[in-house]
Amino acid sequence: MRKIKILFVCHGNICRSPMAEFVLKDMVAKQGLADKFYIASTATSMEEIGNPVHRGTKAKLAQCGISTAGKYAVRMERNDYEKYDYIIGMDQWNYKNMLHIAGGDPEHKISLLLDYTNHPRDVADPWYTGDFDKTYEDVVAGCEGMLEHIRRKS
Repeated sequence: MRKIKILFVCHGNICRSPMAEFVLKDMVAKQGLADKFYIASTATSMEEIGNPVHRGTKAKLAQCGISTAGKYAVRMERNDYEKYDYIIGMDQWNYKNMLHIAGGDPEHKISLLLDYTNHPRDVADPWYTGDFDKTYEDVVAGCEGMLEHIRRKS
């Protein structure tokens, strides 16, 4: 069976998308499914490229026993559309930028993380809100919903 490839996307790839990347990696590892997934994250902007994960995201995930060691911001590329099965943005602004970078979404791979919950909305950017706890709650809910969606689809 080939791996399911998931790419999380936010503006800078230092707060929300790496949080989702490492939360989902932790979830699938705890469920014994790590070998069935390839999970990564990226940015729509160039602003933070090469920078490590934001200290707030790092601290919140460390509280949960999740490491972000070795992660540095990278930018989404057009060919990522072909590489991934799911390309998951954090908010409407990212969604529009993802469509632009990918050159469209003919295979319906692009969506928002909280579309996989009962309360679709944007994941608030803790860069601006400072509330990494709320972002974490949203990310966990979205990742759980997405895994359930993938299970039902399989």
